[in-house]
Amino acid sequence: MDFILATNNMKKLAEMQRILSPLGINVVTAKMLGITLTEVEEDGKTFEDNAKIKARAACKETNMPAIADDSGLCVDYLNGAPGIFSARFAGEHGNDEKNNDLLLEKLKGVPENERTAHYVCAICCAFPNKDEIVVRGECNGLIGFERDGNEGFGYDPLFLVDGKSFGRYTADEKDKISHRGKALRKLCEELKKVIE
Repeated sequence: MDFILATNNMKKLAEMQRILSPLGINVVTAKMLGITLTEVEEDGKTFEDNAKIKARAACKETNMPAIADDSGLCVDYLNGAPGIFSARFAGEHGNDEKNNDLLLEKLKGVPENERTAHYVCAICCAFPNKDEIVVRGECNGLIGFERDGNEGFGYDPLFLVDGKSFGRYTADEKDKISHRGKALRKLCEELKKVIE
């Protein structure tokens, strides 16, 4: 069964495929289908709102079950920022280097015990019959003082769990503890009920 993923982020696609393929779900992007989805304005107030906006739009355009996630980093010292603005924290959408630089700058001089943060992932799966599944996963950690490792994407080189940055976790290790891994496992449980 094909589900469309409302993103062209190939790293997110790989994560989704690893976790959903055992259910017989083949996750594809619009690009893989040779179509272009209309850009939607992510003007929701929460991660869940934005995931719903993207999933509903993709489902409506393709008449396929659509999965969308909205995820980000919430830093306690910054009152939850960058939050839903994580991808465009430094102004330019998806510029990981600039986003990481700005985060380090804003936390300059902040001691380790005040660098607590959590990653959030909200996923919405929208079906052509208007049914929806919405799940959320979180992962707690700390923000490091410098980048470490080349794995993952986004803020992974700065996000520490058990003293090790997500930039050093293998994909399988990360899936077990990450916000997206947790949300996807919840989605799997809900999808099993639908598929059965």
